[in-house]
Amino acid sequence: MSVVSRYPSIVKNDLTTDNQQLTTTMTNPLTPEQEAALVEAIRQAELRTSGEIRVHLEDSCPSPDPLDRAAQVFADLGMHHTAQRNGVLFYLAWQSRQFAVIGDAGINSAVPDDFWEAAKENVLKHFRTEKYVLGLEAGIRMAGEQLQRYFPYNAATDKNELDDSISFGDPTSKRP
Repeated sequence: MSVVSRYPSIVKNDLTTDNQQLTTTMTNPLTPEQEAALVEAIRQAELRTSGEIRVHLEDSCPSPDPLDRAAQVFADLGMHHTAQRNGVLFYLAWQSRQFAVIGDAGINSAVPDDFWEAAKENVLKHFRTEKYVLGLEAGIRMAGEQLQRYFPYNAATDKNELDDSISFGDPTSKRP
C-alpha cells in the first residue's frame, strides 16, 4: 500500500525550511546543506537494513495522481530490482504541493496496515510547519526502522543496491 497527499499551500512567497531559504530552481529546491542532510538520513537509515530508500523531487506532478507518478518514478529508478523488493520512495512535487510514499512488495507485505498512513502523517506534520527537510528526514527514519525490523542488515550479504542521492525531475534524464 502507498499513500498520497496534497499538503497545504503556504501563504508566503518564499519557501523556508529549518530556518534556511529554499532555493527555487527548476531542478532542485534544496540548498546543498539540505540535500546533504537528506542523503545522510538515507545512509543512516540504511546502515541497519538491507532495504533501500530514495527521495525524488520535481517541480510539479506531470500526472493527475501523484501516486501514479511515484510508481512511475519508482520503476524508472529501478527500485523494483532490489533482491528483497524492499525499496521505499518518498516522492515530492514541491510547487504543486503533492507528496506520496510508496513501498515495494516486500516491505509492503511486512509492515503493519497503518504504517504508510502513519509515515505520511508524520511527514505532513512537518510540512504544515514549513519544515520540509525535517519532514522527509522523519519519514526516512520511520521507513528505516521498519526496514530494519523486517529486513535487518547482514554484513555477509548486504550491498547498497540503489544510489542514495536525491533524484530530481525526470528520472530517465541526467541531472544538469
